[in-house]
This record gives sequence, structure tokens and C-alpha cells, in this order.
Amino acid sequence: MISIRRTNAPLGAEIQGIDLTGELDDAILAAIVDAWHEHEVIFFRGQTLSPEQHVCLSRRLGELELHVRSEFAKPGHPEIFVVSNMLENGKPIGASDAGATWHSDSCCRREPSSGSLLYARQVPRRDGKMLGDTLFSSMTAAYEALPDEMKMRLRGLRCVNSIDNGYTRVRRNVLDENQRSRVPGHGADVEHPVVRVHPHTGRKCIYVNESYTTHIVGLSADDSRALLDILTAHVTQPQFVYRHNWQVGDLLMWDNCSTQHKAMFDYAPLHRLMERTTLQGILPLSDVEHEPAMAGQV
Repeated sequence: MISIRRTNAPLGAEIQGIDLTGELDDAILAAIVDAWHEHEVIFFRGQTLSPEQHVCLSRRLGELELHVRSEFAKPGHPEIFVVSNMLENGKPIGASDAGATWHSDSCCRREPSSGSLLYARQVPRRDGKMLGDTLFSSMTAAYEALPDEMKMRLRGLRCVNSIDNGYTRVRRNVLDENQRSRVPGHGADVEHPVVRVHPHTGRKCIYVNESYTTHIVGLSADDSRALLDILTAHVTQPQFVYRHNWQVGDLLMWDNCSTQHKAMFDYAPLHRLMERTTLQGILPLSDVEHEPAMAGQV
């Protein structure tokens, strides 16, 4: 029987009583999706998923993206992006630097990812403690905590996300043309709302991040930088954050509209091996655009 155990943070819940290797009926899957929308991050402990099962489960939730860094796709499974610091024959098998700064997956696409599913195959351990945690921050809780004056200031604003900005911050290089070709729009910068409305819950979410957001449209460079600094500092405050301590066999799902995340790199030279699928999303709707849409439903 399915049960849900919330974390002590404003987001995050463990789903218990489900074996994801089995065939999930529609009612159970619907309950999982409802919990995901409510808690923004959900996880299942002790799973023994094959790559095929990981992909199959993900496809029941939506269409899958192919990651721009195709060199780190799992052999035979292009939908799975490998996150690891391990080497085989002297070459990395995965991205060792993924998640180094706060971000939302695929925020540089015109239609950003709706969510991601990360499966833990190998988790580093030192002195009895699991390392390589991931931090998740709730963009809905962060928005709701803003003063009313700031909510009004953000109303209708748009920001620019640049994939090159994110990659140069961490890797000091930009994508090559083959990688760019995997991004709709061929890696061009994209505009998104500073505050977007979640397509399922209707809750408002702050949608800027330190990795990829370069500026706010219509503001001077100084005003844009000042506002982004305020927002990126605000959304990652401890009161909005859930810290996931990984165990082998964890499958964790996060919502890319309502959360940001960041990985902890505290385990070198120990090894970490994670595998991720990413769900395609839709064009973000802003707080202003949402209002006439809702009025039309009355």
C-alpha cells in the first residue's frame, strides 16, 4: 500500500510501498504524479531498476529529451544522461561537473523540461556517511515568501537564459556545433517569465537561476544585475531547501518548473554514478498571461 512521508522542508516526500520494477497501474501512477505536483520532489528508496525500466517509467510520465552532451548518454540508451566522475579506459563515462551551480534543467530551451528522474547506482561513502548530496529549493515557497512590493515589481517581467552562460560558468567552454544542434533553436538565448505559473498546480514560481539567467529584459544592466542578485540569493535560503542524502537504489523525481537544484562535490576521489532521464515540457506561462487564461475558464 502506498504511503507518503513528508520531509521537514517545504518540499520533498518519500513514497513508500511501491516497487517501480513492476507494472504500475494507472491509479498508482496518478497518485505518484499527484504527490509529485504537491511535494515538488519525491523519492523512492531501495529500487533495483534496469535502464529499460528507468526509461519505461519515465515515458509513462511524458516524452523524453535527449541531453545536449550526447557523449555522456548511456550506451544503448540515448535517453539516459550519465552523471559520474568514473573513468573507463581512461575516458569519463559521464558528466563529472553536472549540477555545480543552482539551476533548473533545460531552462535554456523554448519549452523547458517539466521534470527529471535521477537514479543512484553508486553513492560515495566515507566514515559511514553517504556523500554527494543534492540540494533542492522550492521556487513556489520562495515566491510566496516575497514581500508584496517585490511581487508587484516582478509582475510581467521577462528574463533571458543562455546555455553558453551556464556552460562557461562551470566548464570555461561553450558547446560545440553538434551539441548546439540538440537544443531547439540551436542554442540561441531564450526569454522566459521571471515568474511562471505551474501548469498543473497554478502556483507561481520564481524562474531565474544563477547558472543560466543573464539579464532581465527592459532593465538597465545595473538594475538587472541588482535584481537578479536579490532573487538568486533569496531562492536558495535554507528555509526553502531540502537536502537529499542519497542511498544506492534511490529514484528521485524533481519538478523543473517549481524547483532548482545543486549537487554537492564533497566526495573526491571516491566514485559516484547516477543516471538521469529528463521529461519534455511546455512553453512557460507568465503570471500576467495566466490571468486571462483563468478568466476564460470562469
